[in-house]
Amino acid sequence: MLAIHEYPSRAAAAALDRIAGRRLLFSRRESVRIARILEDVRRRGDAALLEYTRRYDAPGFTPAQLVPGAEEKAAARRVSGTFRAALSRAAANIEAFHRRQLRPGFALAERPGTLLGQLVRPVERAGVYVPGGPGGTTPLVSSVLMGAVPAKTAGVAEIVMVSPPRKDGRIDPRLLAAAGTAGVTQVYKVGGPWAIGALAFGTETIPRVDVIVGPGNLYVTLAKRLVAGTVGIDLVAGPSELVVVADAGADPGFIAADLLAQAEHDALASVVLLTDRAELAGAVSAAIQVQLPRLGRAAIARRALRDYGAALLSPDLEAAFEIVNRLAPEHLELHLEDPWAWLPRVRHAGAVFLGRWTPEAAGDYLAGPNHVLPTVGTARFASALSVDHFLKKTSLVYYAAEALRREAADIVRLAEAEGLEAHARSVRLRFPGEPRLRPVSARGKPAGGGGSGARDARAAGRAARGRGGRRGS
Repeated sequence: MLAIHEYPSRAAAAALDRIAGRRLLFSRRESVRIARILEDVRRRGDAALLEYTRRYDAPGFTPAQLVPGAEEKAAARRVSGTFRAALSRAAANIEAFHRRQLRPGFALAERPGTLLGQLVRPVERAGVYVPGGPGGTTPLVSSVLMGAVPAKTAGVAEIVMVSPPRKDGRIDPRLLAAAGTAGVTQVYKVGGPWAIGALAFGTETIPRVDVIVGPGNLYVTLAKRLVAGTVGIDLVAGPSELVVVADAGADPGFIAADLLAQAEHDALASVVLLTDRAELAGAVSAAIQVQLPRLGRAAIARRALRDYGAALLSPDLEAAFEIVNRLAPEHLELHLEDPWAWLPRVRHAGAVFLGRWTPEAAGDYLAGPNHVLPTVGTARFASALSVDHFLKKTSLVYYAAEALRREAADIVRLAEAEGLEAHARSVRLRFPGEPRLRPVSARGKPAGGGGSGARDARAAGRAARGRGGRRGS
């Protein structure tokens, strides 16, 4: 069931190339189609949203259904107490973790007469996209928490959630319950690329946001990529993936279950076992054969295992970690006797799960770190969704007159090197008659002092003194 290859070998190299080659490739035709949808939403607003929603999600959808009604809100209040308790516990863990990511602004006065600093401010409005699955039947409540709780923690005042309606035009009450727990301020029943357009450009009903986060299918992801720059986005995420590194003491049933948990996401999901023990690889493959038929999404998991699954037998664990860093996986599980000893070998991974009792599913729902992670090798340069995605950093610069005088000549010289005379003049004007700041002629000698620049400088100096200023004050 899980193909087993010796590493290194041609078969192993082919498997790794196939797995590493899963990239978000959009055809020109797809890009043009999604761009047209986005432009349609920008031009026609709610009318376009209703048209696409009726075509793809809920045939009888009405304008009044864009916002959840009283019946749906009442149903959200009636979800089970145990479900609400689980939501609250997860939200508390996520908030506690993300609060540690907050950083205050700072101010530096290390050079006399200067103050340099940074203001940290949240965006005004964030959009959280929450997939609904086929026909809105798979309410991804964890996506609500992982998108909205960091935004709330960052201090975002308005958090807008969009999620596709079911065929009857309603939305799952558990999503609404999760939205209430996470701090969402408004929910709209719309999904697909047109929902991304609504968040990016705004419509008569849905307000424009500053940042869009949250997972989606291929077309939602393409829409996010196309609006990036108009708004901020979290990641251009691809198919999910898991790499497990295991030693002789690992439990094959645990590993099989974790690999299947990832494989059931998507037929493009990748699951890889790296071990130096052939008997363990065989036992994991056998456990998968036992567990797979019990899954409701067995067909999806079977395709993922066939196309992008593998067990690679490395000569030792050192070689296994070379493969880990080559793949830069979204999720990495270390089923090792001493996972902490091997952690320094990990250079590239979205999230690391240490030990046999730390399944990736714990990170998906309750642990606290964000489950929106870089995929398809982008962990080489990208990071998980965090409060930073909802914060802006504004630089502060202050110079007293004497501080600018000390650095003026260097500013002027650098501006002249770039051929930006107006930049240089903006400094010269503040210090009329300063020999060090005279323009340099083409021959490399100071230019004459009778030009318009000198006259401007003298005039500025007289004006400053006339306002009660004192040279050098």
